[in-house]
Amino acid sequence: MSKYLLAASLTLCASPMAVAQSETATEGTTETIQVWGRAFDQIGQAQSATEGLVGYDDIATRPIARVGELVEVIPGMIATQHSGTGKANQYFLRGFNLDHGTDFAAYIDGAPVNMRSHGHGQGYLDLNPIIPEMVAEIRYRKGSYRADDGDFSLAGSARFDFYDVLPENFATLELGEYGHVRTAAGYSHETAHGAFTLGGERVTYDGPWSVEEDAERLNLLARYSGTALGGDTSLTVMYYDADWRGADQLPERAIGSIGRFGVVDPDLGGASERLSLTGRWENETAFVDAYILRSDFTLFSNFTYLLEDPVNGDQFEQRDERWVMGARYGQTAPLGDHFTLNWGADVRHDDIGEIGLYRSTARQRTGTIRADEITETSLSAYSELTWRPIETLRLTGGLRADWMDVEVNALTLADNGGTGDDSLISPKLGAAWQVAPTIELYANYGRGFHSNDARGVTIQLDPVSGDAVDGVPLIVKGDGAELGARWETDTLNVTVAAFWLELDSELVFVGDGGATEPNDGTERFGLEAALFWQVNDWLVADVEAAWTDAAFQGVGADDQIPGAVETVLSGGLAASWNNLSASARVRHFGEAPLIEDGSVTSDPTTLVNIGGAYALGDMVLAVDVFNLFDSADADITYFYESRLSGEAAGVEDRHLRSVEPRQLRASVTWHF
Repeated sequence: MSKYLLAASLTLCASPMAVAQSETATEGTTETIQVWGRAFDQIGQAQSATEGLVGYDDIATRPIARVGELVEVIPGMIATQHSGTGKANQYFLRGFNLDHGTDFAAYIDGAPVNMRSHGHGQGYLDLNPIIPEMVAEIRYRKGSYRADDGDFSLAGSARFDFYDVLPENFATLELGEYGHVRTAAGYSHETAHGAFTLGGERVTYDGPWSVEEDAERLNLLARYSGTALGGDTSLTVMYYDADWRGADQLPERAIGSIGRFGVVDPDLGGASERLSLTGRWENETAFVDAYILRSDFTLFSNFTYLLEDPVNGDQFEQRDERWVMGARYGQTAPLGDHFTLNWGADVRHDDIGEIGLYRSTARQRTGTIRADEITETSLSAYSELTWRPIETLRLTGGLRADWMDVEVNALTLADNGGTGDDSLISPKLGAAWQVAPTIELYANYGRGFHSNDARGVTIQLDPVSGDAVDGVPLIVKGDGAELGARWETDTLNVTVAAFWLELDSELVFVGDGGATEPNDGTERFGLEAALFWQVNDWLVADVEAAWTDAAFQGVGADDQIPGAVETVLSGGLAASWNNLSASARVRHFGEAPLIEDGSVTSDPTTLVNIGGAYALGDMVLAVDVFNLFDSADADITYFYESRLSGEAAGVEDRHLRSVEPRQLRASVTWHF
């Protein structure tokens, strides 16, 4: 997928949010003016320098190879992949290797995406169910400074909101190298009682690897929006189904013999299925979100090859099958002329019928490491009071209360079952001072948290060795603060921020081993800057930069956090002349330590993507080139011990997954 939305902007239509239209002097013609979400005025609206809105045209002009890269519209955020196409991406932000979402929260149409106590990893965040053309806007925040931010939001959060009515109906066919075929369509129909929107997407892809991925993805969406009970309502059904063969990271020592796109274990991969129903009601002062979803996930992996079992290999299967349901309520109430109160509550329940870790060979189970059933429930309430003593100053104080309860039924080792609960009170403080019509300064503090895997809370015995182990707390808190500034003119938006974040413990449940891995508390300092410049009526430019110093707390040489990327740089140009548009983007993320003493690091990665499109009546022809300079850099790198065939013992080595080679994709889109 790639030029899925650029086509729409080229045919001179966009959402009401993103485009204003005015009649020209020539009768019967309409001039379309593109207005970018990043150009929207945030002074007087935003509560921090690092929250913002990404609109229709911001997304439309980016060549995007996989849907998870939508998060890269958030300054300083990177999405990579260490395994097959169908699995959730790996995310990097503010010195976190988010390992699929442990400290970054995402919501689709008001429903949380992160999976608690997931078979593959805590906070598992899979954005593949999104059809990109359906996304009207992305609202993002960094840090956990707002009272309505809960689990997994320490590094930040993103909310993906869909169109009630598409700007135009469309049908797209995209073809590319390595067996890439994408078909997508969207249709909206308005009636006197509301609007109906249908969307669908099917993607197939083989990839450049020596064993074809044979990846298939299907997305379907049906949405109704209208009015009821004095407010706006929407009801959305989404279905996602995918299966793929994996191409995991390779040991560096093997690349010389099998190549960058070789495969050690040809039987890796998995399948994922998600069905969801979400509903929303809102008026000018209140909203209600409700959701129910079913998720089914299977993944076969092998990171160490023959290290533990030289005969049958180290392949393992991860399983997760669950129902998730919940609701959220929020309300805004003015209190006199100077105060505004926001308050709300939410509830979530996960009923996990099967969560397991199994030994396998050629995708056939050969033994059980751990299997469980889990129920997990959370309740929270929050309030946030904003005081505006003068027109140019806003002071905000908030309080959030969270309570979580888990019950684990251990099917393989009864001692590891049990119950647990935990709670946390999180204060939030913020100040926004508009020192000039174009400049606003911010100061923020907030406590946030991420939950740990329920199995790690109740565990008593290592499921492999049988040794006694200590459990972990259900809730791990973190405290963060930020100082920032925003400068806005008619053509230029600039934000800068300095942040600090301290996390009590980065204790995580290691899904690959079925046990907990305790780490010390951590501390992060960082600087971030973002610039969006509307150069003229046909050219826009953006530049983002982030630097983070991340370390385990305490004194010593071995205090570096593996996977903590220090520098992230990105930027791009987008131009539009009549019916012709073009874009170019570059992204760079620097090296990261791979072990605590910093003696082994990853290498920097730089990618350049370009795209162009031409509108011909109702048809739009588009071409994207990914990895323009055919970089051989790594998408992700780890350091650990593994053993290949013919080796007498395990070898410590860097293991990496190469970025995909230069690829060309072309599409045709019909608007009707």
